Amino acid sequence: MSTTSPPPRVVVIGAGFGGLRAARALRGAAVDVILIDRCNYHLFQPLLYQVATAGLGPDQISYPVRTILRRQRNVEFRMAQVTGVDLDRRAVLTAAGPVPYDSLIFAAGAETHFFGMEGVRRHAFGLKGIADAVGIRNHVLRCFEEAVLERDPALRRALLTFVIAGGGPTGVEMAGALSELIRLVLRKDYPRLDLADVRVLLLEAAPRILSGMPEDLGAAAVASLAAKRVEVACGTLVSGYDGASVTLKGREAIATRTLIWAAGVRAVELARALGVPPAAQGRIPVESTLQLRSHPEVFVIGDAAYLEADGRALPMMAPVAIQMGQVASGNVVRALRGESPLPFRYKDPGSLATIGRNSAVAFIGGYKFRGLPAWIAWLFVHLIQLIGFRNRLIVLINWAWDYFLYERAVRLITRE
Repeated sequence: MSTTSPPPRVVVIGAGFGGLRAARALRGAAVDVILIDRCNYHLFQPLLYQVATAGLGPDQISYPVRTILRRQRNVEFRMAQVTGVDLDRRAVLTAAGPVPYDSLIFAAGAETHFFGMEGVRRHAFGLKGIADAVGIRNHVLRCFEEAVLERDPALRRALLTFVIAGGGPTGVEMAGALSELIRLVLRKDYPRLDLADVRVLLLEAAPRILSGMPEDLGAAAVASLAAKRVEVACGTLVSGYDGASVTLKGREAIATRTLIWAAGVRAVELARALGVPPAAQGRIPVESTLQLRSHPEVFVIGDAAYLEADGRALPMMAPVAIQMGQVASGNVVRALRGESPLPFRYKDPGSLATIGRNSAVAFIGGYKFRGLPAWIAWLFVHLIQLIGFRNRLIVLINWAWDYFLYERAVRLITRE
């Protein structure tokens, strides 16, 4: 009597852009796939700032993983907290027990990096998950509620001063959206408040914002932010925050109850479980094939992976993770067949950043766009990348509602 051995098992850690793409790319392969994540949904992180500024609800930028994969017969989803990786035993350690693998795709992503500043870590808001975004929304609205009742002018100004640290796309988009929420929506909700007390500041330690784009596009973004009454301060380094005042290196402190931290990310702490000396931002160095040199059955992709192209580390962005997921899954299959894996070659789709209504900057295929054309391109790209027709439709309706009626749909202070 003959027995049939089970198919090789591929375990994927993380249901973000890279992990989800890797799992879906293994459709039809002669493998069993186990996708593990601590959350049961895939989150479209580029639109988190719109949840934070009351434009969208959390359910509109997230989608159940089981629904996404329900038609893929060779995949199993497990909601579990990954606690480590045993490379020698080839097992992923979880709170629900070990999960053996033949091949591993590590796509656990990144977390907010506070650069060792304990006060900033304790009191500032990151923007990496739904809880962060809802927390910011609750806090901003609560600041306005408290400002209405506050009689001390200095304390009221501190309540209405909002500081965003980090001049990358996340910080720029957050600053523009927050300013528009205040000027176009909340001014109608709080007619007794003097908007002259409101300040939105964007701080960047580097000489300019949007350093990944051409310099003139960064300058255009500064001009657009200034038109929306956002104060941009480049060459400004945050050195601390105690919940009441932002300390700046070589400059006067800023009294504020709000610091939104978009100034840095690093690979998740779990990446250290791979036992490899980390590179910059805690990322794990990988071969050009995305494999660990000491354990070729392990592939590291997305924000957790450190790989250089043209002498520079690949950015920690969704397009990189998606392309890595596709290549890693292909290399898993090739390795199981005894074939040589292929090197990863990143194809830059371009970069975009919106500054608010009718305003954005884009650098695509060597061409520069700004203003309304870039804003339309940004809308189209983000809409088609959302998972689920229902989400696309609801997001489109919310955007139209906001655009034509100058309203934000989710101005709620919740318990989250």
